[in-house]
Amino acid sequence: MLVGKPAPLFQAEALHNGKITKFKLEDLKGKWVVLCFYPGDFTFV
Repeated sequence: MLVGKPAPLFQAEALHNGKITKFKLEDLKGKWVVLCFYPGDFTFV
């Protein structure tokens, strides 16, 4: 993936308003989105 290019469609879990919820990238179409990925976050690695 490159900056400024469309991201592939995917489904993931996120923490929203204190609860774990599922979302699809396509549900956010037309909105500004910032994705942050932390490999191994919340693990004991």
